[in-house]
Amino acid sequence: MDQKQLAQGILTGVGGKDNIEKAWHCATRLRFYLKDDKKADTPTVEKLDGVITVVKSAGQYQVVIGNAVASVYDALADLAGISEDEAPVDKKAEKQAQGSIVNRFIGFISGVFTPFLGAMAGAGILKGLLALFTALSWMSTKSGTYEILYAASDGIFYFLPIFLAFTAAKQLHVSQFVAVALGATLVYPTLVATAGKGTVLHFLGIPVVSATYTSTVIPILLAIWVLSYLEPVLDKIFPEAVRTIFTPLLSLAIMAPVTLIVVGPIGSAISNVLAAGVMGVYNFAPFLAGAIMGAFWQVFVIFGVHWTFVPLMMNNIAKMGYDPLLPILAAAVLSQGGAALGVFLKSKNQKMKALAGSGVITSLFGITEPTIYGVTLKLKRPFYCAVASGAIGGAIIGAGAVHTNAFALPSLLAVPGYTGNGVVIGLLGIAVAFFGGAILTYLFGIKKEDNVADTASVSQDGAITIDAPVAGTLIPLKNVNDEVFATEAMGKGIAIVPTDDTVKAPVSGTISALYPTGHAIGITADNGAEILIHIGINTVQLNGQFFEALTKQNDHVTVGDPLVKADFAQIKAAGYDPTVMVIVTNTASYAAVTPTSDTEAASQPILTLTPQTETTTEGATAANV
Repeated sequence: MDQKQLAQGILTGVGGKDNIEKAWHCATRLRFYLKDDKKADTPTVEKLDGVITVVKSAGQYQVVIGNAVASVYDALADLAGISEDEAPVDKKAEKQAQGSIVNRFIGFISGVFTPFLGAMAGAGILKGLLALFTALSWMSTKSGTYEILYAASDGIFYFLPIFLAFTAAKQLHVSQFVAVALGATLVYPTLVATAGKGTVLHFLGIPVVSATYTSTVIPILLAIWVLSYLEPVLDKIFPEAVRTIFTPLLSLAIMAPVTLIVVGPIGSAISNVLAAGVMGVYNFAPFLAGAIMGAFWQVFVIFGVHWTFVPLMMNNIAKMGYDPLLPILAAAVLSQGGAALGVFLKSKNQKMKALAGSGVITSLFGITEPTIYGVTLKLKRPFYCAVASGAIGGAIIGAGAVHTNAFALPSLLAVPGYTGNGVVIGLLGIAVAFFGGAILTYLFGIKKEDNVADTASVSQDGAITIDAPVAGTLIPLKNVNDEVFATEAMGKGIAIVPTDDTVKAPVSGTISALYPTGHAIGITADNGAEILIHIGINTVQLNGQFFEALTKQNDHVTVGDPLVKADFAQIKAAGYDPTVMVIVTNTASYAAVTPTSDTEAASQPILTLTPQTETTTEGATAANV
């Protein structure tokens, strides 16, 4: 599926462009504020080729795409008419879409940092590399090369209030360029030099607190928040003819001194308290802090609350010149990569192996969403193994007091930014997390039922294979004691006299029909096959007795997932034939449906579907039963 088709599928799945209050993207996810979440068809979106999963967090509807998210967003923006020059936003509707104040705060922080997070991470890595090169005497700090590259790496951090002003203004729907002008005021060279000398300025006789705001986060965010209340008032005062001049004029004339006299010092005080608080907790028990953050950082990512830590980490670097949390997070990130490596080495499922292999690579560079949602969390045990190894690696890094002097995505690329002897201990902690995750996952992380070949995929010759849904003895469909199935009126297939009580998914796909009695399940496979599993003959008359559904309609299942628990001993005792029929209800879509020659069913393929060379009319669907 190309990017435009994928974007169209997502747009339709979220309820169309009229249901989108706001849309943007981060490194791996499309993020939406929807007007009505109920209009979104999440199972359909998750089934799209190119979508890893859908996450609902912090009031946002998040579609996890992976590394191709930017091109998918561009296609979505074209289809939905989304542009940087957006129409005026209904703030009340947006607040309703975002939900609680906590969700709005997390969404705000996410929206502020996401647009330039990649540039900031790249600059941080460059800054770390320059520190490494000078420490190894590969480069002199007095050389022109160093000065130019250092300016490129440090500029975004030095002038951080300007970048934050621009993105915060967009989130709060005030003039972005007035906000940028305010941010530039805070880092204006003359004021920075004056603050550095400790000289006290006065504004209309009021003393201005001497402070330097370069590289700071909280003061400018507070200032733009105050501006978001002032600007609408000024817009109401001035007529439209002069509003474009006088609103910015008074906004700057009022906000510049208010920020320097009141808002800035309050923001600086908050920054100092937060930095002291984070370091207080860290210094109390670095080993424990490392273990907790190493274990649960990816859990924070899943719920979207990790954004609340970004200002804290950047604030630490601004106030203290270093941060102890970012190196710990590298252990959490690399542990997921290690778990993905364990899955890659152990899994027999080719699709899962491919996802895990790419997940290892992206994790090394600090991107874990495709790994988490596509591999470790999907299989569950590998995620737990990653949590355990991340805790151990994080504890090592915390106990070693590893610090970084530059913000970068937690990854191998961030290691050059580790200060002093922290590089060695940091690498040790990362190695323990990565290889520990791989070893634990390889030994304990994959359940036997998850470690089966991807039999629902298409082979090199185009044939599709269907697994046995239950263990037992295989018999030809024509021998079944039911005329409808025996004559193949419903479609071709095979039957099983079961020896196990759990009926499992024979293909990966979506539950298209699940009857209240539990005796029949329809599955639309990801590859297009329509499968009906009919448990017993005339068992509909039991009205659900002796059947327990373990899934529900519209759920997406993978090969081997349990679907129904059937007490076949009781079914037989009640006088019913327990034979399980597996029918391809769209048989006409295939050139041939060939049963296996085996006589016993386990986890092997029992049907082979040969595709048509030309399009044909599909047969009956499972919903017709």
